[in-house]
Amino acid sequence: MTVFLLLATGLFVMALYGVFASRNVLRRILALNVLSTAVFLWLVTVARLAPELDPVPHAMVLTGIVVTVSTTAVAVALAVRLQAPDRGSKGS
Repeated sequence: MTVFLLLATGLFVMALYGVFASRNVLRRILALNVLSTAVFLWLVTVARLAPELDPVPHAMVLTGIVVTVSTTAVAVALAVRLQAPDRGSKGS
């Protein structure tokens, strides 16, 4: 289990670096996804280390996956919309 905690920590540190060091919006969104994956891995590993089985962390991770996917979709749509050229100004 220590391997998974170290892996989660490594992913977390790399994702934080990606969020703060990258200037590209899509790379930042990808780094935030890796960050959330590291948090999910940490939560499941810590829940597994508990003496008796607790389903709450697993339910939190499932809910977090749904929220992460929907947030990523909105963020990518906004990033594409902000970087696309303005097409509506010529026709009016």
